[in-house]
Amino acid sequence: MLTAAILMGALPGEAARATSHYVPIDDYLARHPEQQALMADFSTRVQSPAMPLSASPRRTLRIAVIYPGLQSSDYWRRSLSSFEARLEQLRIPYDLKTFMSRPSVDVDLQARQLTTALQWRPDYLVFTLNAVPHLRMIERVLALGSPRLILQNITTPLIDWEADPPFMYVGFDHVQGTRLIADWMLERAGHRGKYLMLYFSPGYVSRMRGGTFADEAARYPKVEEVDAYYTDGDPDKAYRATLKTLQEHPDLKMIFASSTDVALGALRALRETDRMDVLLNGWGGGASELEALQDGGLDVTAMRINDENGIAMAEAIRMALIGQATRVPDIFAGDIALITRDTPPEEIERLERRAFRLSGDGETD
Repeated sequence: MLTAAILMGALPGEAARATSHYVPIDDYLARHPEQQALMADFSTRVQSPAMPLSASPRRTLRIAVIYPGLQSSDYWRRSLSSFEARLEQLRIPYDLKTFMSRPSVDVDLQARQLTTALQWRPDYLVFTLNAVPHLRMIERVLALGSPRLILQNITTPLIDWEADPPFMYVGFDHVQGTRLIADWMLERAGHRGKYLMLYFSPGYVSRMRGGTFADEAARYPKVEEVDAYYTDGDPDKAYRATLKTLQEHPDLKMIFASSTDVALGALRALRETDRMDVLLNGWGGGASELEALQDGGLDVTAMRINDENGIAMAEAIRMALIGQATRVPDIFAGDIALITRDTPPEEIERLERRAFRLSGDGETD
């Protein structure tokens, strides 16, 4: 059953906290100017070939990864692949326990996975923040003081955790990527027309992606949001929401989709109704999105230089092993490139080689 979206500013209780107490990167750097040099140095490490450890650690590291990776987007799979590849290049001995689930709707399962992971007593835990219950899970880990926590897919620190932060925030800036998409779509639409908002689930990603697009669209009085839905990242929900909106608003001009699976669900509806004139975006630029762009299904996406976040996690662990944990920046935000239906194939191929250089489909360091 479809869930109509509530206004993002009206989220109750913990949901409001999850979306309003983050600090954008520029603001965080203004509050912590020493981070600028750390981030620049670390970015150079990520872009450079691996420098293996000169001496092996005294014991094998335990690393637990809890990912919402059961979805069409290959972001999580590639992140894990590039993470492991870089650990091996750095000659860091490790044992890895990986837990996968569907996004958002498997929060109870993720809680059980977290309990199992902590019982294993890992040295590092890689987790994410999206749904509201993740806040309580993360705070449980922070309160324990161990393992070291890497929060992936979030690059905007939470004010409430500033005194006791995770080891690292790592990922790609949702706001930056969404603004690239919004600028292109709104200009292509002539800064006018109706659009459908397809959020992910209530929480961080919806606010940072869908909320940012809505803010950008609101700058133009002739652009109108006619409907909005939370989809829980379910392509079938996105498909049904799109069909319903097309029926009620045959003059629909644009659809903003907050994730790959959401975009592919909306695309199925557009194709079935022969409404490929409606502008539709992807988010992430993984293999399924690139295929949909090349065959004319999607119009635009923000392509993450995907493997950078896996490499960044491995490099942060290396620095901690050699006594440089204080030199690890609080945030690593990987590069993002705009790809549209007009981008030349050779440029897309170049970006693919760069984005997937350790996870396959590209060159290695």
